[in-house]
Amino acid sequence: MSRRHIDIVLRALPAWLVPLAFLGIIELAMRASSIESDGLALPSQTAAALLGLITDGEIFLRTAETIGAIAVGVPIGGTLGLLLGVWLGLSPTAARLASLSIELFRPIPPVAVIPLMMLIYGLGIRMEAAIIAFACFWPMLLLTRDAVLGVEPRLIEVARILGLPRRKQITKIALPAAVPRIFTALRLTLGIALIVAVTTEIAANPIGIGYAIISAGLSLRPEVMYAFLVWLAILGWLLNESLIAMHRRLFGAAYGDAAT
Repeated sequence: MSRRHIDIVLRALPAWLVPLAFLGIIELAMRASSIESDGLALPSQTAAALLGLITDGEIFLRTAETIGAIAVGVPIGGTLGLLLGVWLGLSPTAARLASLSIELFRPIPPVAVIPLMMLIYGLGIRMEAAIIAFACFWPMLLLTRDAVLGVEPRLIEVARILGLPRRKQITKIALPAAVPRIFTALRLTLGIALIVAVTTEIAANPIGIGYAIISAGLSLRPEVMYAFLVWLAILGWLLNESLIAMHRRLFGAAYGDAAT
């Protein structure tokens, strides 16, 4: 077979064959070597465990807990970051005054505020949502600010010459021009929210997918632990693909391709 034919075949292969082939190789290697460990499970065992979790509904309960915290935290942190980012993007004075505070508090890891949020809210969704809001605030703030700063300055200048009030400069000029990049910021923020939610559940909060992962690991059920990890990967992929599709639908293929 020529190199040209090989290239044609490779281009025709669906992308999902790669992870399946990788898992198949792992399965064969583990069976051939007879590896036994409390921390390992065959891919076939993981698939069976995942099917069992789907059948009994436990995985959907854990997913609802994690998504519930994200659904509360992202709107709070994202909205605050969006509003402040627009303000800083439009006001050089405000950006200068806020720069030191941003650089001081932005590097704080979200997991570092877990003890503080536990003291304030106790365990549960409220504590987790507060940590997610803190984590989502910073990327939304910075990316929105940069999106507004990236608006063509002549558009703002023309609006000022025409005597548009400040509010209309924001709603009619700055925001519409910056919306595609702000949507990309939202996509990145949601990815961060999922990571922070699961990390919080593993570290401190006895709910959700993260808690299910750490519980399965501690009870020496590696197949269940890996099943939740696979489910988490699928969940993250679905979330990302949904947002990319929405981005393309709202702003066109060019913006959608840039978002990927």
